[in-house]
Amino acid sequence: SQSEEQILSSQLECVQSIKDGVLEEAKCTESDRVTLFSHRGSGAETQTHSSLTLLQVETETLHNKGGSEDLYVTNILYEREVTKREVTVGEVTELVWKLCLAHSASYETADLFMTLVFELRYLSLEALRALWQRSSFKCRDNWQPLIDALPSCATEACVVLMKDLIISGEVEEDKIEYFFWSFTFIPNPTSGMIESLAPLLKSPRASQSCFLGVTALVHRFCSAHSSCDGVPAVQSVMRTLGKFLGGNCAVQDSEHLSKMQLVLKAIGNAGLAAASLTPALSSCASLKSHPLEIRLAAVQAFRRLPC
Repeated sequence: SQSEEQILSSQLECVQSIKDGVLEEAKCTESDRVTLFSHRGSGAETQTHSSLTLLQVETETLHNKGGSEDLYVTNILYEREVTKREVTVGEVTELVWKLCLAHSASYETADLFMTLVFELRYLSLEALRALWQRSSFKCRDNWQPLIDALPSCATEACVVLMKDLIISGEVEEDKIEYFFWSFTFIPNPTSGMIESLAPLLKSPRASQSCFLGVTALVHRFCSAHSSCDGVPAVQSVMRTLGKFLGGNCAVQDSEHLSKMQLVLKAIGNAGLAAASLTPALSSCASLKSHPLEIRLAAVQAFRRLPC
């Protein structure tokens, strides 16, 4: 501090002795003076003396090569051991209760939540629906563990349950947005996921996150599956988006213009799946009577399509 009344004054001095590249001894003295409410520069002062001394140098220890068959090379992503046993709705319900009772900022809570995420992956859709009926309660601090765990589950059953909860309005609006954005990060999407989510795009209340989340899921699916444009679920999504275009992206008012921009961005998001819409996109981009924003958005919708 550069102020005239410095509250804390500290000093640290260390002396190290090194021989043949090895630290043999280190002695340190640290003094701290606190001058808060002091009179004429006096105050409380502490001194700490520490000493570190090398006792011995051991010869090289031979590495125990036993059990090397259990070792393998992997990446640094978090792993969870595969569960061999059956996971029941009752066990997962009890887990949610434990989460509610645990302290929110403890290691126990983190471990319980991770266990919940992994156990959800072993439940069928019917089991998940039964679990929701038992565990949709809120904890004392207004937390719903199951709502927060579902987006990390990433199975088809979990996605279908999230879709059901979105349609039924059983979750708050911010959590619905959280659901949609989580679809972007599902590592191995299935056609069943896309099929269950496709009807949401037809809703008049479909949000930006709905359009972008679903089409990002389509893009990831198509990146892993050749000829994805022949998959009925993907075709359903692209038909819905194509109807919004109306052939040439004509807009009536500012509200319609904003929706058209969103649809064009979603088509660009979908990538390879949008190949069937290229004639309409070309028309949207080339008509000089269209607003510049629409023409530009139509050009940008080609961003993931091969030339």
